[in-house]
Amino acid sequence: MATSKKPDTFRAQAAATAKAQRAIQQRIDSSEKKAKTGDPGRKRAVQAGIHAQPENPLPRQHLAKPGNEHELDLEPRFLASGYTGSGKLQDRVAIITGGDSGIGRAVAVLFAREGADVAVLYLDEHQDAKATRGFVEAEGRRCLAIAGDVRDAAFCDSAVTQVVEAFGRLDILVNNAAYQQHAKSLEDITDDHLMQTLQTNIGGYFHMARAALPHLQRGACIINTSSETALFGNPKLLDYSATKGAINAFTMSLASNLLDRGIRVNAVAPGPVWTPLNPADKPAADVAKFGQDSDMRRPAQPEEISPAYVFLASPVTGSYVNGAILPVMGGPRG
Repeated sequence: MATSKKPDTFRAQAAATAKAQRAIQQRIDSSEKKAKTGDPGRKRAVQAGIHAQPENPLPRQHLAKPGNEHELDLEPRFLASGYTGSGKLQDRVAIITGGDSGIGRAVAVLFAREGADVAVLYLDEHQDAKATRGFVEAEGRRCLAIAGDVRDAAFCDSAVTQVVEAFGRLDILVNNAAYQQHAKSLEDITDDHLMQTLQTNIGGYFHMARAALPHLQRGACIINTSSETALFGNPKLLDYSATKGAINAFTMSLASNLLDRGIRVNAVAPGPVWTPLNPADKPAADVAKFGQDSDMRRPAQPEEISPAYVFLASPVTGSYVNGAILPVMGGPRG
């Protein structure tokens, strides 16, 4: 779809969205009391990987939205040093929304390590996006970093066009951008708060999939980021949980819709993951305890989630996987 808007317009719109998100955050923050301290008698966290991951307590920190990874006191682990690429995505092209930090950054790095060129779409976290581009290029692949708001269908169309013009094709779409702001009660969720969540978390997924589809050929795939909240809910994330449930339904429906075209659609449903999303949502005292109630009694690091996206993206490993919601939660309860 053609658009007359220019990149500077998209960047200005994205900056305005980030400002609106901070306004919602400040209103919620100002209405809350400090959280109670955690239970010091809890069991130790579970470590099941090749090296130990950070445990609670995490740094007490509260970030301004949309959340910058470079501002986190504890840098998320995303490089997956034990992961060796084997060409599973050789010469393919991927778009990752919310690719500047967190899970998106970790996925971008592994996709590049597996041979893909990557376009990172992000809101206005310019420093983080520049860093992610550097990590992708360090893996020997090309990277575009494109700023804009996935709530705007014209931006999504423009971004896909830029990627196809730069790289000549499009094989993988990872819908990962998200907005999250907790609220104690339904009455605390204003219309602007609700629309930020709905339009980003599910509207943005529709916009990106629709923009990408004309360029996806047989063997291509779409991967959506869901959440444990889609399965279990969350009493303080009413709107966010609802959108994640919608993402699951969208994933399974689109998987059926595109099956005869040979385009697979799946989702990854992570449990708690140490990314800027939660420190930009929760009070600092809650951030220190983030993930300690999960089955592994700690949050995942992004590098523990990203291999699931490689599995679903590669025709070598995922050719018979379609319409799946893959839980990566550290246990059956998340």
